[in-house]
Amino acid sequence: MSAYENECMERVRIDKWLWAARFFKTRALASRACELGRIECNGQKAKASREVNAGDMLRIRNDSGDFEVRVEGISHIRGPASVAQTLYAETVESRELRLRAAEERKAMPHFEDSREGRPSKRDRREIEWLRRRV
Repeated sequence: MSAYENECMERVRIDKWLWAARFFKTRALASRACELGRIECNGQKAKASREVNAGDMLRIRNDSGDFEVRVEGISHIRGPASVAQTLYAETVESRELRLRAAEERKAMPHFEDSREGRPSKRDRREIEWLRRRV
């Protein structure tokens, strides 16, 4: 049995798996997401120390969107993205919802601030007027 196969057979903490599967940039961010209730395992909110097994269904909410994935493999090391993608299988519904949300974001008008630099005297007066209203 190779070292990789031995590694795949053991169980691993959910925060470490999320980091290895590249859902979060650091383990600290993955742990924080668990604390905030953004990670669910089989319908229950997951603590960072919960162990992940192959076949578990995870719901992950992060900056990239909401993911619903089935755990396909276990790894406690962070490898290349191509390897990380083999650790899970995203559901079709989850993928469609994320793509639809991305299209809606692209369709929304994007407002840019046309002014650069310091505000003018008129701008400062408007800012002060707005602050007094609140």
